[in-house]
Amino acid sequence: MPSRYAQWMYDWEHRLTSVDNNRVVRPLEWGVEWARDWPCRNGFRPGQTPGLAERPKQDNPEKFFLDYNRRIVAASDEFYSYARPSDFRLERRKVRVHSTREVPDPKLEEKVKGTFADFLRFTSPVRTPYPENNLVNARWFPVHGRRAVVLLPHWNSDAISYVALCRVLNLLGISVLRLSMPYHDIRMPAEIGRADYAVSANIGRTLDAVRQGVIDIRCCLDWLEQQGYSRLGIVGTSLGSCYAFIAAAHDPRIRVAAFNHASTYFADVVWHGQSTRHIRQGIEQKIDLEELRQAWLAISPMSYFNQYSRWPKKSLIVYAKYDLTFLPEFSRQVVEEFERHELDQKVAVLPCGHYTTGETPYKYMDGWQLASFLRTAF
Repeated sequence: MPSRYAQWMYDWEHRLTSVDNNRVVRPLEWGVEWARDWPCRNGFRPGQTPGLAERPKQDNPEKFFLDYNRRIVAASDEFYSYARPSDFRLERRKVRVHSTREVPDPKLEEKVKGTFADFLRFTSPVRTPYPENNLVNARWFPVHGRRAVVLLPHWNSDAISYVALCRVLNLLGISVLRLSMPYHDIRMPAEIGRADYAVSANIGRTLDAVRQGVIDIRCCLDWLEQQGYSRLGIVGTSLGSCYAFIAAAHDPRIRVAAFNHASTYFADVVWHGQSTRHIRQGIEQKIDLEELRQAWLAISPMSYFNQYSRWPKKSLIVYAKYDLTFLPEFSRQVVEEFERHELDQKVAVLPCGHYTTGETPYKYMDGWQLASFLRTAF
């Protein structure tokens, strides 16, 4: 039986999870068409999906993705490679919330009224059918110096989340690019009200979204280098933590990495997590956990510890003891992998859950762990 404190925390987590009542249950879609332009094609030309376009009823999309994931993991540097954008530019515009809630919080809207900020914009090397999503957006928080991080928020975060953390890092002499992940805030297609296309029951689109997010991070590092920043790091929370780990495993420029909530396999979080119950509900009649794990192997941090170990870096793993979204046992497995590979890492365990990390007083505990690590890690 959980302690009184644990039960209080679990009840609080449930209440916070229930605030978003606009989640949509969608059926399983393999989304083979999303793989048409991916690398690691095993001899097939871009735009050509082997067999499936010609004989969709006879071919097996599950086998196609399972085979493709194994090729990606074996040649992941190719899969996460890209052509550097040529249209980097800073754009000054009004700050907007871009809430994903059915009823936006008027206090947040009032908070940003009349404020302006600089945003890095460029065309993502990964093209999708959605023009909004193809134009990358990253809010720029500069300070003088050579240290800079790319910061990735959590899934379905609004556009002003983590602004306070960015400003704290500025006080420590660290510049920050707060990246809008694929299908989030200003990049969200008009047909959806949440960042559902970033993680969904569509297997291929979810793979593509992670690939795009990782490549967009690497492009942000390109721009930071052009601005003269030579000591580069990354901070990711929840889904952003997944993107951050894979980017750090494939880009030697990242020498400092903070993972705020960490987990092993992408599928395990979707299957067991409180905030993704609607996704499991739509797919569990057609696919089991082991099959889903293999179908999303190429976007799972657990697949890339050997790649992560190639270059020296300092890492922070933060997880929450009462997390119902990134289950603590998964986070402990991540820590075990860091130890097994003898990586330079620090671990912090918060006495809260996933959603309550953003609540007082736990958000201050979390912020202190991140800021104190980044202050010295460079």
